[in-house]
Amino acid sequence: MDSRVSELFGGCCRPVTGGAGGALRGRGGPAPGSGGGSKAKKKNGRSRGGKANNPPYLPPEVSSPGRTDGRRLKLVNPSQYRFEHLVTQMKWRLQEGRGEAVYQIGVEDNGLLVGLSEEEMRASLKTLRRMAEKVGADITVLREREVDYDSDVPRKITEVLVRKVPDNQQFLDLRVAVLGNVDSGKSTLLGVLTQGELDNGRGRARLNLFRHLHEIQSGRTSSISFEILGFNSKGEVVNYSDSRTAEEICESSSKMITFIDLAGHHKYLKTTIFGLTSYCPDFAMLVVSANTGIAGTTREHLGLAMALKVPFFIVISKVDLCSKATVERTVKQLERILKQPGCNKLPLLVNSDDDAVTAAQQFAQSPNITPIFTLSSVSGENLDLLKVFLNILPPLTNSKEQEELMQQLTEFQVDEIYTVPEVGTVVGGTLSSGICREGENLVVGPTDDGKFLRLKVCSIQRNRSACRVLRAGQAATLALGPFDRSLLRKGMVMVSPEMNPTICSVFEAEIVLLFHATTFRKGFQVTVHVGNVRQTAIVEKIHGKDKLRTGEKAVVRFRFIKHPEYLKIGAKLLFREGVTKGIGHVTDLQAITTKENGLEESLGPGQLSF
Repeated sequence: MDSRVSELFGGCCRPVTGGAGGALRGRGGPAPGSGGGSKAKKKNGRSRGGKANNPPYLPPEVSSPGRTDGRRLKLVNPSQYRFEHLVTQMKWRLQEGRGEAVYQIGVEDNGLLVGLSEEEMRASLKTLRRMAEKVGADITVLREREVDYDSDVPRKITEVLVRKVPDNQQFLDLRVAVLGNVDSGKSTLLGVLTQGELDNGRGRARLNLFRHLHEIQSGRTSSISFEILGFNSKGEVVNYSDSRTAEEICESSSKMITFIDLAGHHKYLKTTIFGLTSYCPDFAMLVVSANTGIAGTTREHLGLAMALKVPFFIVISKVDLCSKATVERTVKQLERILKQPGCNKLPLLVNSDDDAVTAAQQFAQSPNITPIFTLSSVSGENLDLLKVFLNILPPLTNSKEQEELMQQLTEFQVDEIYTVPEVGTVVGGTLSSGICREGENLVVGPTDDGKFLRLKVCSIQRNRSACRVLRAGQAATLALGPFDRSLLRKGMVMVSPEMNPTICSVFEAEIVLLFHATTFRKGFQVTVHVGNVRQTAIVEKIHGKDKLRTGEKAVVRFRFIKHPEYLKIGAKLLFREGVTKGIGHVTDLQAITTKENGLEESLGPGQLSF
């Protein structure tokens, strides 16, 4: 962040170096036809104080994934032609940003912070509001500051979030995995965020999140649960506080944050890893208790997020239980770990609304930046800063990448399997590619004997509300009607029949052994996690070596011991067994051909399951 911009916005964030972008820096290139830059009337080069002044600049706009930002010097009384042109640009920016865009008023296209007078700013915001109404969007002022430009009149720059009003369930959906040690306050924090009521200090807020009786009795999460937090087009929180149902929250929200609440206890580590690898979270939130600091599985969860390249931010909870000195000690402890060579992150402490806006923008631009929040679920201290951050946080992919995924053949990962009365078999998971519609015929597999079976998608639900079309990257549950549940298992895929899916029992992966007490040899058995696949595999061969020690790399051939799986070359791999851990990616598959895996037979009339 440019030091002059940081100074201008007066935030308490620690300065971020290394070209991550300024507090107002745009992440998207200029819209088609936006021109090279707005003209500003030049002054005599002296500030109001009478001495020479070099007005601050922002770096020129650059193209990058995520939300698209626009700079406008001013939007005062445009002609009808100019207004229509601006509306077209806004449509393009919203499309590129998947329903969101940030406008910076008072900033030239070349990055010069000129600012506008009070009257000009009011007129510009009025024009922007008219433009937003034209495209079915709302605007929210994120922040405004005075600039010391060469003028006798006070001048301001303003940052405005433009967000599309959703239609037909097409809200922006971000998935956030919640990590952290047992008793760090993960479920309580989610309960407070989604229910809208503070905790009583004894865990009342988390009761609605638990799925099993033993979780309520022990107070510890052992399964994966999902909670939703919505934001409407004006950036206001939409949750259960007004006795809303999940369907009403979805209908009222332009942006949805789906929290994936994972287990903190070490004995449920396989469930936590499955949640991280299978549900494809966009971000991870690592919750650390202020009074215990970095303890238990905190380091392990941090390492998992880094190994799987999931961008993460940190929330220090329970600050109401500690003195200020204890909280500062925990912050310093975290900063020390984040700055270590293996981590190489840049911590950014959030203390104000300005910090939260800057943190959200910088976090999406640079993978090295790690925002840190200090809050309490009992007193509500700094809880609003986390909501501001989540509201502004942009998606990591742009509309072009989303479009490319949607052009591919349908592939749905099966993560959960249910039986619902009067509905039948229901599967939950994520659509990796393509588009899935109600009534579509797909094939599911591989079964234990390597076959794919035909089925029909009867209905679709997203966030517990009905949906007719599912697009790539979206999570949902699909009702399969009378399909036999016993034929399904976690780790299967539902794909388009035209895909002719390949499966394998033997595959090779380039791995790094993160830790092993002795030596890693041929014949060793490990639990392998690849996407939604979780199965024990045996090491058949280590290429070029007889054994591996901690920190060493090699290409290893694995064989699944139970049944074949659907894998892809390049997929991230994570394996573990006791204290042994390693990461890598799939490099080669010994595929079972169509004739071998019985695909034709499974698609024959005698094998139909609907």
